[in-house]
Amino acid sequence: MDWKRGVRLAMRTMSALEASPFVLEYMGVRPAFNGPVRSSGFGSAVLGRVTLGNDAILGPFAVLRGDGHVVEVGDNLYLGLHSTVHIAHELYSAKLGARVTIGSNSVVHACTVGDDCVIEENVAVLDGAIVGKGCVVAAGSVVYPRSVLPPGQWCEGSPAVPMRPLDSVELRELHKRVRADGLIGSSKAIERVANSVAISGGDHGYVAATVTGSGTLRMGEGSSLWFGCVLESGALGVTIASGANVQDNTVLRSEEHLVRVGEGSTIGHNVLLHDCTVGARVLVGMGSTLAPGTVVMDDTFVAAGSCTAPGQVLKSGWLWGGRPARAMSRMSGRMHQVIQVSAEIYREYATEFAANQEAVLRGADR
Repeated sequence: MDWKRGVRLAMRTMSALEASPFVLEYMGVRPAFNGPVRSSGFGSAVLGRVTLGNDAILGPFAVLRGDGHVVEVGDNLYLGLHSTVHIAHELYSAKLGARVTIGSNSVVHACTVGDDCVIEENVAVLDGAIVGKGCVVAAGSVVYPRSVLPPGQWCEGSPAVPMRPLDSVELRELHKRVRADGLIGSSKAIERVANSVAISGGDHGYVAATVTGSGTLRMGEGSSLWFGCVLESGALGVTIASGANVQDNTVLRSEEHLVRVGEGSTIGHNVLLHDCTVGARVLVGMGSTLAPGTVVMDDTFVAAGSCTAPGQVLKSGWLWGGRPARAMSRMSGRMHQVIQVSAEIYREYATEFAANQEAVLRGADR
């Protein structure tokens, strides 16, 4: 299928179904909705093995993706603009309680979030973490893997730690504030969509149906660009090499330099790649920002929530992390294996979703 035609069809389908999220099955399993979705923004997507509670509000380009494990969400979810809920393949599910509020550009990954929690903007909650009932995770924080945040606490930092208790009045006001702020950001996202053009990955890569933006995109064999990603590449372009994957709600911005992602590399959810170069067999963890001029050399691991300085060079063979990123330790064999396995898994995901997406788009073309 021609990808330019396919993406035009996808965007037309989303316009026609603005009251409903974009839905795809995974391995024969469709998302289960336990009640009506109250509202879903343009480009929102519910994919695969997801069970979504009643009365959810999904912001524009919000993504719930259950492929290698399940996503289970209680009633009255608010999932903000360009935020992501995902799993760890065959390892951790994602379980969210009732009345959870998640702000814009946050990623909740393979973890457990209790009832009534507020996850503010630009937060990453990582694999195996447990966020207790009625917690707030402050904007910009990173909840480290397998950490436990006790109920009813204001938590912040990288790593996020409890700072003080919350009362019910403050918690209620924070739910209202995060949900209200999301409406402002959503209107700006729709303005961007109005200036978008069809994104083509050529004949080699998988481009998810809700990718938006403009510019030149070059994709190698078996590469993938996932739901909610934004391409701001202009004439310089973006190159995603063979076997590389760029995960949901990542922004690729080339203003002064071509953005390149090397062979077999993984770019996590909700990352900003800005005028930078990522080598081969690299993993850039979710919620990270690579500043203009950053060079990540081959065989490098960048921890989730990291930020580089402009022009920084991340040398091969190291785990880098922090704000600004620094070399933390030599990469272990386990880290090299994670990078390899991630690339392999995403090839499998892309093959499955591409076939299902094509079938949906063909139906829309009738």
